[in-house]
Amino acid sequence: MTRPPQPPPSSPSAAPLPGSPPLSRIRVGSAPDSWGVWFPDDARQVPWQRFLDEVAAAGYEWIELGPYGYLPTDPDRLAEETGRRGLRVSAGTVFTGLHHGPEVWERTWAQVADNAALARAVGAEHLVVIPAFWRDDRTGEVLEDRELTPAQWRDLTRLTERLGREVRDRFGLRIVVHPHADTHIDGEENVARFLDATDPDLVALCLDTGHYAYCGGDSVQLIETYGERIGYLHLKQVDPRVLAEVVARGTPFGPAVARGVMCEPPSGAPALEPVLAAARRLEVDLFAIVEQDMYPCPPDRPYPIAERTRRFLRSCGV
Repeated sequence: MTRPPQPPPSSPSAAPLPGSPPLSRIRVGSAPDSWGVWFPDDARQVPWQRFLDEVAAAGYEWIELGPYGYLPTDPDRLAEETGRRGLRVSAGTVFTGLHHGPEVWERTWAQVADNAALARAVGAEHLVVIPAFWRDDRTGEVLEDRELTPAQWRDLTRLTERLGREVRDRFGLRIVVHPHADTHIDGEENVARFLDATDPDLVALCLDTGHYAYCGGDSVQLIETYGERIGYLHLKQVDPRVLAEVVARGTPFGPAVARGVMCEPPSGAPALEPVLAAARRLEVDLFAIVEQDMYPCPPDRPYPIAERTRRFLRSCGV
């Protein structure tokens, strides 16, 4: 596919608000998640070639790697496939269960190292770290207690700091921890507890606006309170009506996504314009990666949504 022409950055729709600093330090991208990709290999997911073709055609220049093994893991091939489509990689993604303590470190590091090495080899600077789920995102099976003990909190924070140090020293990447529904780092209380207990030089936050809203958090307030810890953004919205239903019923995250709890901007919450304005006031370089959880979804559904979302974000000035 060929990419459609893009409006110049100075177009009226992209003009910042009077008296506001420019949004040029926010770099917008998308991810396999917005194409319904949750696993390295799944018959219900689009082939990786189609994802790359369509994300470029929709007007994005940055992508995340998604689940390790979905995109080619040979760095030369991945660089060639992304480069010829005009795409660059912002980050890799890993899942961790560091609250289980030192006994899981070696197993965790083995998969982190593979992801970090590939991300670094193709020019990324970040590694998105997602905590382990306390219930299975496919089946809803409860895997462990929803609340961590004080000892588990200590293991989580100390080992996350170690992860940040090792990833920085060995691969030159910055870890950004992603609060996520159905994990132990989710809403306002647990996110604040986690940030207050970790070293800002080693651990930054990937603020996912959809997940934070799903768990009752206010993204603008978080940016204003912990601005120095915000190292990365995922732009996402929830459908308030569906969210109320899944919260009332205790629906696990996977089935909630299948019911459409994550929706196309700008129809959901939180409003992204104030989030971007708050991020702009930080006056730092940030990636803002669009993610609309849609697993599973028809293969022809993601691309039109991606195009519309990119147009909407341009109207917000990014």
